Amino acid sequence: MCGFTGFSTADTSFDHQSAIKSMADAIAHRGPDSEGLFSDGHVSLGFRRLSIIDLENGAQPMYNEDNSLVLCFNGEIYNHNELREELRAAGHTFRNRADSEVLLHGYEEWGPALLDRLRGMFAFVIYDRNSGRLFAARDIFGIKPFYYYHKNDVLLFGSEIKSFLHHPQFEKTLNEEMLPQYLCFEYIPNDETFFRDVYKLPAAHYMIWENGELTVKRYFSIEYSIDQSKTLDQWSDEIAKVFHESCKTHMIADVEVGCFLSSGVDSSYVTQEMARELPVKSFSLGYAEEKYSELKNAQELSKIIDVENFSRKITAQEFFDATPVIQYHMDEPLPNPSAVPLYFVAQEARKQVKVVLSGEGADELFGGYRYYQECIDYQKYMKIPRFLRLLAGNLAEKLPPFHGRRFLMRGRHPLSVRYIRNNYVYNFSDCKDILKKDYQPKTPDFYTKPVFDRIPDEDEITQMQYADMQVWMLYDILQKADKMSMANSLELRVPFLDREVLKTALRIPSKYRVTRKETKLALRRAALKSLPEKTADMPKIGFLTPLNDWLKQDEFYSRIRAAFNGETASQFFQTENITRLLDDHKSGKAHNMKKVWSIYCFIVWYEEFFVKR
Repeated sequence: MCGFTGFSTADTSFDHQSAIKSMADAIAHRGPDSEGLFSDGHVSLGFRRLSIIDLENGAQPMYNEDNSLVLCFNGEIYNHNELREELRAAGHTFRNRADSEVLLHGYEEWGPALLDRLRGMFAFVIYDRNSGRLFAARDIFGIKPFYYYHKNDVLLFGSEIKSFLHHPQFEKTLNEEMLPQYLCFEYIPNDETFFRDVYKLPAAHYMIWENGELTVKRYFSIEYSIDQSKTLDQWSDEIAKVFHESCKTHMIADVEVGCFLSSGVDSSYVTQEMARELPVKSFSLGYAEEKYSELKNAQELSKIIDVENFSRKITAQEFFDATPVIQYHMDEPLPNPSAVPLYFVAQEARKQVKVVLSGEGADELFGGYRYYQECIDYQKYMKIPRFLRLLAGNLAEKLPPFHGRRFLMRGRHPLSVRYIRNNYVYNFSDCKDILKKDYQPKTPDFYTKPVFDRIPDEDEITQMQYADMQVWMLYDILQKADKMSMANSLELRVPFLDREVLKTALRIPSKYRVTRKETKLALRRAALKSLPEKTADMPKIGFLTPLNDWLKQDEFYSRIRAAFNGETASQFFQTENITRLLDDHKSGKAHNMKKVWSIYCFIVWYEEFFVKR
């Protein structure tokens, strides 16, 4: 697990070696073990290494036999041993055991088709010194980040945007027009970022830069192939088999591997499968406020399955004081409160291990969110002609509250509009009352409808899960997982997000994923084979925080109120209105925690990148 950065430019008016050194230093937290630099006057590459496999070798940038190809790679290729043998049989010579060298020889042998053979998480770039071509790629889920800045004949790229700030040709400008989308989704729901001309290379895509031309192309698509022939028990057996193999594969390392453990079924299942192979250390986090703390359940489970557990409680003061550091490491504002405990549990784990396994991705692949159950309620209703649903919904909106009113109002819309993440924090109509400027934004479904249009023939539960994999998981869940772990120089692996596990998940009928009473039905049955029933059936609760209560305490209320009435807030927001949101939350008139925290995190992020730096 590492970090890289680089650039391509014809401008020779500055010292390329010095620039790439500064860029690499900005992401030293991603790889504190060693540094590597390359520059030939056209392309420069910088690398920071966190040594996991072949500790003595594997330094990067890495070269092929004749030094014509140069590689920088962040991630892990879990099937590198199998690929190495295949490439040796084809005549390639290897210098070390590192998985990174497989990418070099694989690209020589197969070109972009290499990507179809890779099992793992990755972002990498290969520079062909003979042709001047840069080839870059990102894994099928988007587990590892890849950003690029493209303006005129300048290309910057790397694991984190903050490295770009150290390049003399980078023009740091706020992509202010995306503020309404941030308020609705809590992230930017496409390949744009909050920095103008900086983009995210989408998951399952590769990029070619050659002769000043940039090409981005998809190489993999998630496609469902539902198999109705198997029973629930058969599916749970298949999940159990493929997931154990994935966990075993994800444990490959030359350093000790630990795991995160909460009270939920996902991390518990990971922990139990790891413990079947080796003694494992688990790490948990909680709060002094018992009703928000999962520590008791995590510690109980660790004793039952005989796993050593290390836990820590954090205070409100630590939570708030860490917010600027966290938003800086995020690169873009991300107000998901669970990022904070994730940051601290990663910090705790790093004291003892370099690698942890975690449970991200289980909800999206196997149907873990409660709002998927809403699709069951709408199954018959959505067969009613649209004009009748529209009429009923419009009428219900004009009437006083009654049981079923929300159902009728939401039922007038197609799923791409009803999608629960579209107005996850703010309703789109509320943005005009919050923001100082009218950006004439597109409605949230402008970003989600193309996603739903890719799989129009699947049932609504399947469509919702697919959208979550393409949007929510990619831009929120995996973003914070990578950034919070790497901020602490810790590699985080996600065995649910594996090619073989995905193949199984894409075949399971929705009736074995989500029912009116249960989520992740088949996965829970699989977990029940090795976990206590209490754990396997644990409802989805996520990373709880007492933030809702802390915002009402005078000390933290005053801190946020000052930010809401400061210079940064006055640039972008209607300060009277956002302060009212905070006051209403403190008084108990409204539950505005997410709304307040989203604005506060943007303010803190903006000051980190545009005021302090």
